[in-house]
Amino acid sequence: MLFTNYNNQSDKNNQEFRVKTNDILRDVRKNGKEFDWRGKKIKNVYYADLLRMLHFTKADRVNGCADELVFKVTDEGFLTLHQVWFCKSKLCPLCNWRRSLKMSYQNEEIISEAIKQQPTARFLFLTLTVKNVYDGQELNDTLREMTKAFNRLIKYKAVSKNLVGFMRATEVTVNDKDNSFHPHFHVLIMVKPTYFHGDYYLSQEDWTGYWKKAMQIDYKPIVNVKAVKGKTKKKDDVKGAILETAKYPVKDSDYLTDDVERDAFVVDNLETGLHRKRQIGYGLLFKEIRKKLQLDDVEDGDLKNVGEDEEEVSESAKMVYAKWNNTRKNYFVK
Repeated sequence: MLFTNYNNQSDKNNQEFRVKTNDILRDVRKNGKEFDWRGKKIKNVYYADLLRMLHFTKADRVNGCADELVFKVTDEGFLTLHQVWFCKSKLCPLCNWRRSLKMSYQNEEIISEAIKQQPTARFLFLTLTVKNVYDGQELNDTLREMTKAFNRLIKYKAVSKNLVGFMRATEVTVNDKDNSFHPHFHVLIMVKPTYFHGDYYLSQEDWTGYWKKAMQIDYKPIVNVKAVKGKTKKKDDVKGAILETAKYPVKDSDYLTDDVERDAFVVDNLETGLHRKRQIGYGLLFKEIRKKLQLDDVEDGDLKNVGEDEEEVSESAKMVYAKWNNTRKNYFVK
C-alpha cells in the first residue's frame, strides 16, 4: 500500500492518507507488485540520448515522455494514474511497458470470451521466420513482405478450414555475432477441435511448406508449431499458458544494453525497419471480440488506461503529483 498510515489498524476503512513533498514515488499494486516507473524512465532517457546522437528530430519529445505523473488515491490508499503524457515512440521503454500491460489485459478479455464461445477449441503457438537481414531498410522491406505472406497463408484452404481466430505479433531480435536482425512472427492460433484428427491436422513440415509458399522464397524457413497446454487440464491453467504465449513483442533489453556504439546501431536500424509497421494483428473471432468489447488500439491508443488494477475514483479523491528529476534519477512527489 502506498503512502498510507492507518489510524486504527483493526479498521482499514478508517484511514488517513499522508504524503510528503520530496518523497520518492512508489506505485504499489493491490497484488503487491510495484510498478517500476524509475527503471523504465532511466531507459527512456538513455533511448532519447541515442536518438539525439543519431540526429532524430523526435529525441526531445521522447525525452519528455512521462516526465510528470498525476495520480488519484483510491479509498484503499492505492494510486491510479490520472494524467500523463506519453511520447508513443515505437521503441520507447516507458510506452512499450504500458503497451505490454494493456495487451496482457486485453488478451485476457479476448481469450476468456473466445473460450466461452468455443469451449472445445484448441490453441496453437506458431513461430514463422525468415533469413536474417542486415540493415533497417532491408528489415522494413522484409517485414512488409512477411505481412503480405501471412495474409496469403491464412487463406490457404488447408489452413483456413481449421482457423477460429488468431493473434499475430511481430518481433525483431538482434544477433550480436554478425549484427544482423531476425524478424519473425509469433502467432497464437485458435483452431477447431477437429484439427488434431485425420486430414485436418497440419504437421510442422506442412506449416513450413505453406509458409515457404506464401513467402515465395527458394529456401526452407524455420517454422515451429506446438499445441498450447497447461500443466494440468484445468481451464484456468490452460488459459494461463495461452496468455503466457501472447505477450507484447518489443523488449527494451534487446536493444538497450549500455553498449552505446552497439545500441546506437541497433536503434538506428530498428527505427527504420519498424517505421509505420503494425506489430500486433487480430483476425476472425479474436477481431470480432475486440470490436464487440470496444477495445482500444494496443499500439497507438491510450497508454494511461491499460486495465491494470484500474478502478473508478471519485472526483474528490486526493491527488499525488510526481515529477522526474534527471539529476537524482528518480520520481519525486511535488
